[in-house]
Amino acid sequence: MTTRSSSKARYRLSLTWRVIALSSLLLLALVALFIWLGQYHLTQQLESSRMESHERQQREISLAMQRSSDNLRQLAGLTAAAPELGSALQENNQDELAEVLRAQWPSLQLEAGIDEIFVFNTQGTRVGYSGTNDPLIDLPIQGWIGSVLTTESPITTLRCTRTCQQFAAVPVLMEGASIGMVVLSRSLADVTRQAKEVSNSEIALMVTGRITGSPPPEAILLEDWNSHILALTNRDQTLSLLQRASQDVVLNQLVHMPFSLEYMNRYFELSAVYMEEDADWRSTGYFLLISDITPQITAIRTATKTLLVVGLVGWLAAELLLLIILLGPMARLRRVAGLLPALASGEFRRVRDKLPLPRRHFSNEIDRLEDSTRELSHQLEALEQSVQEHSGQLAERVDELAKERDFVNSLLDAAQVFIVVQNSTGRIQLINGYTLERLGLKDADVIGRHFSDIFDQNAHLALPSNNADEANSESNANGSTVTHPSASNQEEKTFQTQDRRSFTAVWYHAFLANSNNHDASKISVGLDITERKAAEARLTWLAEHDPLTELYNRRYFQDALKRAIANQAKGAVLLLDLDQFKEINELSGHHVGDRLLREVADTLFLNLSQRSIIARLGGDEFALLLEDISSEQAINVAEYISQLLDGLGFTAAGRKHHVSASIGIALFPVNGQTPADLLASADMAMYKAKESGNQHWYLLKQAENAKDELQERVYWVERLHKALENDEFELWAQPIVRLKDRDIKHYEVLLRMRNDDGSLVSPAQFIPIAEQSGLIVQVDRWVLRHSLAALATLQKEGLSLAVNLSGQSLHDLGLKQFLADQLKTSGADPHHLILEVTETAAITDFSTARNVLQTVRDLGCRTALDDFGIGFSSFHYLSQLPVDYIKIDGSFIRSLLIDTDSHTLVKAIADIARGFGKQTIAEFVDQEALIPVLLSYGIQYGQGYHLGKPEKIRLW
Repeated sequence: MTTRSSSKARYRLSLTWRVIALSSLLLLALVALFIWLGQYHLTQQLESSRMESHERQQREISLAMQRSSDNLRQLAGLTAAAPELGSALQENNQDELAEVLRAQWPSLQLEAGIDEIFVFNTQGTRVGYSGTNDPLIDLPIQGWIGSVLTTESPITTLRCTRTCQQFAAVPVLMEGASIGMVVLSRSLADVTRQAKEVSNSEIALMVTGRITGSPPPEAILLEDWNSHILALTNRDQTLSLLQRASQDVVLNQLVHMPFSLEYMNRYFELSAVYMEEDADWRSTGYFLLISDITPQITAIRTATKTLLVVGLVGWLAAELLLLIILLGPMARLRRVAGLLPALASGEFRRVRDKLPLPRRHFSNEIDRLEDSTRELSHQLEALEQSVQEHSGQLAERVDELAKERDFVNSLLDAAQVFIVVQNSTGRIQLINGYTLERLGLKDADVIGRHFSDIFDQNAHLALPSNNADEANSESNANGSTVTHPSASNQEEKTFQTQDRRSFTAVWYHAFLANSNNHDASKISVGLDITERKAAEARLTWLAEHDPLTELYNRRYFQDALKRAIANQAKGAVLLLDLDQFKEINELSGHHVGDRLLREVADTLFLNLSQRSIIARLGGDEFALLLEDISSEQAINVAEYISQLLDGLGFTAAGRKHHVSASIGIALFPVNGQTPADLLASADMAMYKAKESGNQHWYLLKQAENAKDELQERVYWVERLHKALENDEFELWAQPIVRLKDRDIKHYEVLLRMRNDDGSLVSPAQFIPIAEQSGLIVQVDRWVLRHSLAALATLQKEGLSLAVNLSGQSLHDLGLKQFLADQLKTSGADPHHLILEVTETAAITDFSTARNVLQTVRDLGCRTALDDFGIGFSSFHYLSQLPVDYIKIDGSFIRSLLIDTDSHTLVKAIADIARGFGKQTIAEFVDQEALIPVLLSYGIQYGQGYHLGKPEKIRLW
C-alpha cells in the first residue's frame, strides 16, 4: 500500500491550556466589564444627583431673589404712598422731604435692611436721599423716570457694579398724576444667607465685567474670569479653590453644568447661578456655590475596589475548577490523537491493540471517538484492499479521462463568456453554463437547435429559411449542409433572452482540432458588449440633450440656430427664465426645483415640440427656436406659453407655487447674425420683460442694441466688484429727529458711489444691477462692516445708526454669524445698531423675515420696518414681526396737508403701531407745517430734508 509520508506532530500548546487561557481571558473581560459598569452606574447616579441639586439650588436662589425683589417693591410703594412725601415733593420743599425720609429711615434700615432711599422729581433730579453708602451716580435715572412716569407702574431691577444691589422704583402719585419717583436699594446679603442655608454649600457673590470706579477694598480679582468676588464664605478654604477653578473652566459653563475638581486631596463641585435681572449691561452678577463631594467620590472608589476583589477571587476559583474537570478527558484525547497518524501509515492492528475495549455502561463523546477510531481502522483496511483490486480498471480509463479533461480545460479557460459548440450544419452540440444562465434556458431547450435561431434575432429578416449559415454553406450528396472553413470567423450578433432582454455579442469561431472538412465542428466564443453599446448610445444622447429634462441642450440648440442662419431662414428665438425659481429652491428644496423644471419641460414639449426646437440652456432658462414665423406669431407663442405655465398649478409639500416666466423674443436675422448675438439679444429682451412688470414677454425691436445694453450691465457689475474690492463706496448719513424736542439720536446710513469726475452716482443706477447679479448681499455686508466701524466712534456720543438690508440678505444663511463677528471685531454696541427691512420684503417671505429679525434682535440689535403702509394687508402681520420702529412711507407724508385720505391712513398706522408698542418714524418731512400734524398723531420721529440733509460720514 502506497501512502504519503506523515510528518511528526508538533505540540506547541496543549488543548487544555488553550481552553484555560481563552476562558481566563473571557472571565477577566467579564470581570472588567462588571467593574466598569458598576463604577459607571455609581458615577451616573452621583452626576444625576448633583445635577438635580444644581437645578434645585438655582430655582431656590431665583425664588429667594424674586421674594426679596417683591418685598422691596412693596416697601417702595409704602414709602411713596406717604402723604407727607407727596406734598413735599409737589411743593419741591427739600427740607420737608429730608424730614420725611429721616422719619422713615430707621424702620426701613433696621427692619427691612434698606441701604438707600432716593427721591427724584419728574425731570430726573434727585431731591431727597437717605442711606448708608455713597450715593450712586451712574444709575439710569432718565430711563427709570421715563418708564415709571409713562406707565405709572413700579419697576424692579438688579445692578452689580462695586456691590450687588436690588432696586425698586415706584411713582409718587398726587391726585392721579405722577409727580416724581421713589427708589429703594438693598444689598443681596439676605439672599446670600438664604442661598447658603438652602444649598448647604459655601457661597461666593461675584461680578463679571467692568466695575464703575475703583473696586471695593474687600473685592478679590479673578483675572481668568474677568470678575471680582464681592462676598465669600469660608474665605480661607474657598478662595484658593476658586482661583484654581478659574484657570480650568469657563464661567458660563458653570451656569448650565456643575464642574468638579480635585484640590488638596479632596473633591469639590462648583456651580453658578446667573442673576438674570441684572440691568447693568457693563457687568453681570453670579452666585457661586462650592460643595464638598469627597464622601461620595470615596464611596464610589470603595465600591469599585470591592467589585475588583470579588471578581478576581471568582475568576481564580472558576479556572481551578475547570482545570480539574479537563485533566482526565484531555489525557484520553491526546492518546487518540497520537494513534491517528498510525492509520495513515497502515498500522491498523497496532491502533486497535492500543485502544481499550468498551466496557462502560455509560458512554460519552470520547468513548464514541475511540469506538469510531476502531471502526475506522477496519474500514480503511477494507478500503485499501478494494483500491488494489480496482487499480487495473482505472488504468483502462486514463485515455478517456484525458479527452474529457482537455474539453473541460477549454471550457474553464473561457469562464465568463458565451461558449457554444456547433456541428457542421450549425446545430448546437454543447453549451456552457454561463450562456444557459444568461439565456434563462436549460440544456434540453438548446441542444439540437440552430445557432442562428437563438443568437441572431435578425436572422429571419436576412434569411427566410431561418438558417444563418446558409450563405456560407452548400449541400452535400446526402442533403446535409457543410460550412466552409473559409467562412468569416468573427461577427457581431444581437439576441434576446427568455425574459425579453437584448444582448449584443461579438462571436469568434474556431474549428475543433479533430474536425475535418467533411465534418467540420467548431467552437464559438462570444464576448458580451451590451453595456459598451448602451454606453456609446448614452454618450451620443447626452451630447445633445439635457439629462434632467430630456430636452435638447445648449450645444444642440446653438448648432440648430447656426444651421437656420446658414440656410438664410427667418424666425424667432424665445428665451424663458422662470420667475422666483430661486425662492422655490430655497423654500421647498432643490429636488422640488428639479421636479418643477421637468414639469415645465414636459408642458413645453407636449404643446410646442411639433413646430419648434426646445432646449434647456441651463438653470431655469429654456429656449425655443421658431422658423418661418413673424413677430406677431412669436408674440402669440409667448402669450400661449404664459397661459400654459399659469395653468400648471405646481404643488410641493402642501404649498402651491404660482409658475410664471419672463420671455425675451429676438428675431433673426434682424437682431443678430450669429447664435451668440441672437441669444444675447433674447437675454436682454428677457431682462426687459422682468423689469416691465406688466407683461411676461418683451419683443426686442430692430432699433434696440442689445449688445450695448449688455455691455452697460457688465460695466456696472465690474464697477460693483471693483468698489467692493477697493472700498470705493461712500457712507452718508441722514438724521432721524425726535419731533418733540428736535433731538437727534440716530441716523440712517445711505450708500453712495462716485464717478471718475467726482460726481455722485445715484443708488438707483447700481442697486438694481446689484440685485439682478446677486451682488447685493456682498454690498449689504460691506455697508454693515463699515457702518459698525463708524458706530464704534459714534456710540460714545449716544448716537445710533440705521442700516438697510435688502430682501436677498434675508436669505443669507451666514448673516447672523457675520454680524456677530463684526460686532465683536468693531467693538460696537449692538443696541446702537438698527437694521431696516422693507415692508414688501418682509411680507413677501414673512417666515424668513420674522426669523431674521428675531435673530438680529437676539444679538442685541434693534429693528425697523421701512416703507410701511404701501400694502395694508401688512397690518395683520405687524404684531408678529419683531421690530422696534415703523417707518411710514413718504408717499403718505408728502400728501398729508392736501389729501384727507392720507390723514386717515397715517393716523391709522400711528395708532396701530402704538397699540403694538412700536415707535413710528415719518419719512419725507419736507416742511415745518407737517410737524404739528405728526405730533398730534403721536408720531415720535421724523426724517426729511427739512429736518436734515444727508452728509458724508467722515470717521476714517
